[in-house]
Amino acid sequence: MSSTVTRRELLQGLLATCAVIGADWPVLAQGEEVIAFTDLPAPARGRLPPTLETFLTPNDTFFAVQHYPVPEAIGPAAYRLRITGLVDRPMELTLAELKKRPRIEHVVGFECSGNSNPRGNPLIGNARWAGASLAALLKECRIRVPAREVVFFSADKGTEEIIHGGAPEKVEQHFARSLTVEDAARAEMMLAYEMNGVDLPHAHGAPIRLIVPGWYGVANVKWLDRIHVQDSRFMGRFMARDYVTLRGQDVGGETVWNETSVSRTQLKSAVARLTRRGSALKAVGFALTDGTPLKTIDVRVDDGPWKAAVLDKRNTPYSWQLFSYEWPAPTPGGHTIVSRATDASGRVQPTDAEIGVKKTRWENNGQFVRTFKI
Repeated sequence: MSSTVTRRELLQGLLATCAVIGADWPVLAQGEEVIAFTDLPAPARGRLPPTLETFLTPNDTFFAVQHYPVPEAIGPAAYRLRITGLVDRPMELTLAELKKRPRIEHVVGFECSGNSNPRGNPLIGNARWAGASLAALLKECRIRVPAREVVFFSADKGTEEIIHGGAPEKVEQHFARSLTVEDAARAEMMLAYEMNGVDLPHAHGAPIRLIVPGWYGVANVKWLDRIHVQDSRFMGRFMARDYVTLRGQDVGGETVWNETSVSRTQLKSAVARLTRRGSALKAVGFALTDGTPLKTIDVRVDDGPWKAAVLDKRNTPYSWQLFSYEWPAPTPGGHTIVSRATDASGRVQPTDAEIGVKKTRWENNGQFVRTFKI
């Protein structure tokens, strides 16, 4: 996790970054007040809730998670990206060479797969990333048959204790994740060197970070220094042993437990802020998808009917999908509010009860019933 941020540092960072990237800063309107939710305690230090005041999350407040110690910064002149394995043309590229390649940009939002409603969903962000096309680079390298996966190795590394029938052995390993050859060749995959219009910060993976739109944060490998193409499944810790979701499946009346590696984002939405102005209330929230277009975001207050929310016009296919919903103020007392996302393929965000057979903490996308009091 990134270092703890004080409230003063947070506000300074937000204001400074807004000035740099020109993002909107919608302060509360005159007479508008924030209604506190009662379902969660105040966020723990360093566990901030989603910041929706700007469409693009400031770099200083975009969440950062790493699995081994943060590697030492590599200067632009010293950086090298190696491409090895089942390719006809192995490559070694400098940062300057990557920046000379055709530039692509995408607004991409993602969350940590360990983000969850009980924690208030703090590990989430949305940014404008710019860099070079991964697909174009792999095409130039000419991937050979029978290549199966493309593995992305990071500069961060640590020691793992390995036990395979003998005495425990300590082995140094780099953080790494893989994609199938088909997924790696998708046009939106990016080798990013910019974040929100400035050079990629070290905390977010400089000099180069992999951006995998529509996937959980763990797939977006930071401090990328090697791409390796191979003919077998990559079975590193963070693909095969960690970031694995265990789900029960009914097969002929018997529960069969299925383990899958965390990958594409599960359809999710949540109400993140509630305000009141005069006699009306307004809820603002976010949704995340795997890139499949949203059909609707519906909101329910108390036990009333589901009603359509308004989607933000700035939403893009891979950004977080902001939405708002307004309604006349309810009667005094306690109330509930919840959102539900439906995408163009017909998938509907499940309730917590519907995903109750999931036994691991990853990929928490259940409907988030929030409570408040008037």
